[in-house]
Amino acid sequence: MGDVSASWFETRPKSGAPHHEGLAVWALDRWRACHPVVICCTHDTIMRFLTTFQTTDFLDTLLSLTVAFVLGTLIGAERQYRQRTAGLRTNVLVAVGAAAFVDLAMHLAGADGAVRVIAYVVSGIGFLGAGVIMKEGTNVRGLNTAATLWGSAAVGSCAGADLIAQAMALTVFVLAGNTLLRPLVNAINRAPLDERSSEATYYVKLTVADDALADMRDLLVERLERANYPVASLAVEDHGEDQQEIVATLVSTAIDPGELDIVVADLKRGKGVDHATWEVSTKD
Repeated sequence: MGDVSASWFETRPKSGAPHHEGLAVWALDRWRACHPVVICCTHDTIMRFLTTFQTTDFLDTLLSLTVAFVLGTLIGAERQYRQRTAGLRTNVLVAVGAAAFVDLAMHLAGADGAVRVIAYVVSGIGFLGAGVIMKEGTNVRGLNTAATLWGSAAVGSCAGADLIAQAMALTVFVLAGNTLLRPLVNAINRAPLDERSSEATYYVKLTVADDALADMRDLLVERLERANYPVASLAVEDHGEDQQEIVATLVSTAIDPGELDIVVADLKRGKGVDHATWEVSTKD
């Protein structure tokens, strides 16, 4: 550093040189002399860009990114309208990012490289989708939004692979799944639950005295299994003073309400049983 500074000041323009023009030329010459490697690298980079730039490839990439941007906007606008966690910008960025990676692989390694990149896009979006899934008690939210992100990534991948028609068709199906199927989902949810034909999670609950806990727990499992309703899990919770609540979760299956009523009525007559009932939940 000291040698460069010394050579700089030793070669300053003499007092007789023109002040402005001479100083500027002198400063440029000195910078070039002190930074030959930078100038050489910059020149090589520019020349490499000019010799490798292909207008056709650039327009192809631009078309893929534009299509991914437009189609991602359509998908994201619907999510944004419904105020979902992953809205307009997230879906657009996912689609454009997937298109960019696949397009880059297509140009560098051809179709084989694009296939490998698409596999990584699928797994990567899986991690991103996990971030929008939230569990609140027994309720799980964000599954549809996470699946929509996967759809946006698929649209972007199609666009990056120059499958424009397929990308547009996939966008239509994603939008249809989020809009046209909504009335059907609401109609199904409003339909009364038929325990004989639906699969859900069933719970049998007994409130017993502390001294009857062990016997009634065994009796509960025995009576349920005798009725061909195997127990998936068994839990015991405090239920007021000197009482415990036994909660038996049945294996998810279709049940006969009449049979379960008979089992519960039989358990009510057990020693130390204060209350017995069964419940059903359709939430995962």
